[in-house]
Amino acid sequence: MPFGLLKYGLARTYPGKNLFGESRSLKQSYDVVIIGAGGHGAACAYYLAKEYGITNVAVLDKGYLGGGNTARNTAVLRSNYLTEEGVAFYKASLELYKSLSNELGLNIMFEQRGQLTLAHSDAAVRNLRWRAEVNQHLGVRSELMFNDEIAQMVPHLRMDTAARYPILAGLWHADGGTARHDAVVWGYAKEAAARGVEFHQLTEATGIDIDHGKVTGVRTTRGDISCGKVIQAVAGSSSVVGNMAGIKLPIHTFPLQAMVTQPYKPLLEPHISSPHHHVYIHQTSRGEFVIGGGSDPYPLYNTRATLPMRETLSAAVLELFPFLREARVMRQWAGITDMTPDYSPIMGESPVQNYYLDAGWGTWGFKATPISGMTMAELVATDRVPELIAPFSLDRFYRFEQVNEAGATAASH
Repeated sequence: MPFGLLKYGLARTYPGKNLFGESRSLKQSYDVVIIGAGGHGAACAYYLAKEYGITNVAVLDKGYLGGGNTARNTAVLRSNYLTEEGVAFYKASLELYKSLSNELGLNIMFEQRGQLTLAHSDAAVRNLRWRAEVNQHLGVRSELMFNDEIAQMVPHLRMDTAARYPILAGLWHADGGTARHDAVVWGYAKEAAARGVEFHQLTEATGIDIDHGKVTGVRTTRGDISCGKVIQAVAGSSSVVGNMAGIKLPIHTFPLQAMVTQPYKPLLEPHISSPHHHVYIHQTSRGEFVIGGGSDPYPLYNTRATLPMRETLSAAVLELFPFLREARVMRQWAGITDMTPDYSPIMGESPVQNYYLDAGWGTWGFKATPISGMTMAELVATDRVPELIAPFSLDRFYRFEQVNEAGATAASH
């Protein structure tokens, strides 16, 4: 092993295999162009190539592979949503996550350590009971848990009744977990590139060509390309790219911030969230505490971190875990989230023929990466809308058939 590392370090040329394909110029034409090289874009490219043999695909990104919201999230996975449509969709995604390391040949560090959502009021307890019943009906492991059980499961959690907002109960979601976010996008991109898909980083889409209501091409900073179909998967920039195609989306973009502390010895097994305090926390395999909360209160296309949010998150998490008062914050970051009015995604066909939308993910896009890629690939390849994503079509807002998941947030936005 030491000699192998020495040989690797002293090599005149890079000796490793380029997992994401060699750098190349854009071709004049592709069957499919995917705008956005995050988890969703890479997953869709992979399933197009693997399941349907569609490999003449270009995945474009104005930045780098997985450098947008995929790199700027807290990697929480769960399926304990409120609506039947949402629960079924995220349940299917979690099932795919279980075997993803073996399928992609890359350890995504998937762990199911469970998630505990806390209730601090009678109304919140009723909401959690409702969610537990919906989850159990659809085969998702969720149950209402009361204080004796919570104290035994999370001994460091402040449970005394003198707290400003005492804990009354919790929703225990045994299927909840985490995964390494960058490994997920790398794994999908690696396997897609091995099948012939092209990834073009630092290639920004600047316009969409449409002829008689049908998409015909994409203009980029590296030249214009023609194509048969286009998939938009750009998270917080969904409205901006949608406008290029003349599509007005019911989306507002908000920054969402998180931070991480110095490492501690392992002492927190599950993921803990408190919508009342607008905070959630879990401990990584490296010992750091990842702390996140609600979105910033104003729309903005900016990924800067702010002192007020750090103070807000710190105050909230200390209500739950006072021992963290001496912890040092090592990093703080932000992503930009594309929020819809009903907190559910927009997936499927658009008013422009052969232009497909994968947008409106808000704060739960990472959870949906595998199933989003699989269902969008099926739609693009077969022109049939998969049953799982039919409720998330754009026209639901014109039919007044929203899929309201606002009550299922881990930290109220």
